Amino acid sequence: MRSNQITIKDIARILSISASTVSRALKDHPDINVDTKKAVNELAHKLKYQPNAVALSLKNSRSNTIGVIIPEIVHYFFSSVISGIEDVASQKGFTVIICQSNESYDREVANARTLLSHRVDGILVSISKNTLSFEHLLDIQEGGIPLVFFDRIAPEINADQVIIDDMEASYKATRHLIETGRKRIAHFAGPQSLLIGRDRLQGYLNALSEAGIPIDNRLIIEADNFEKARNAVIEMLDAEIVPDGIFAVNDLTAIGAMQTIQKRGYKIPGDISIIGFSDGSFSGITDPNLTSVDQHGYEMGTTAAEILFTRILSSEEKYIPEIKVLQADLIIRGSSVRE
Repeated sequence: MRSNQITIKDIARILSISASTVSRALKDHPDINVDTKKAVNELAHKLKYQPNAVALSLKNSRSNTIGVIIPEIVHYFFSSVISGIEDVASQKGFTVIICQSNESYDREVANARTLLSHRVDGILVSISKNTLSFEHLLDIQEGGIPLVFFDRIAPEINADQVIIDDMEASYKATRHLIETGRKRIAHFAGPQSLLIGRDRLQGYLNALSEAGIPIDNRLIIEADNFEKARNAVIEMLDAEIVPDGIFAVNDLTAIGAMQTIQKRGYKIPGDISIIGFSDGSFSGITDPNLTSVDQHGYEMGTTAAEILFTRILSSEEKYIPEIKVLQADLIIRGSSVRE
């Protein structure tokens, strides 16, 4: 039989707003407008709303489990991050539940709900490229569960982050191509919905601008996987748009470009130099070996996990979110210079 106690969901239903909005309004969150706060608090007072003491006690207990949401586990970078997370979790005596969004917003939302239902003590997230709404992640925060972003962040959410300086890393990669004599450099970009996609594009543009190389929009193509890179190269070459360098948003994209370029009879790096991003396991077995930006995935995983456990084990409910920026290194190999 249902209790007569008024809940946040009851208030949300009556006002036709989300439960997380009600929760934030009751906490006087700055993101909620004054009129909404007033309506929520007046209704809460009228209905004699009281926080659920049982729920609060459950929230303050621990399951010794943390959750991780990643876009794709097949990527070397994300598997490296997971290794770092699991090593730290094991040292702390915690179990890790790993969820894969498969670059789907709906699956990411379902992942978050699954982790909440398992009463995890904290969650680490790298958002999918299709995630444009963040209500499910705000719900995690509003539930009092520590949340740490890594690599792909949601700038709209004030939470701990572990990232690299993507703009600077991309600038270094593009500058390396320029310094080796390349002047017609293409960028195979990531989705511009993601901050990392925008930052990597901007780093590329900054390097060209600094060198006085005109921007050619025909050389900027959104291609963030193997198949898209193959198609992009085919379309460019068929249109007689031949770059002398390519900076790709990730290694699989770079490899897709490499294979297609070689099949069309061009030499790497003699005709076209190529640089990838993430320095995964494939970078050392391509012919020639792939120049790439090392994101230090394992270190990102350990750093994000350490921050999360600091939050879990701390008695402080309010804290200033930390932004940890790791160093990224350009690993120069044969795809951009003759070995």
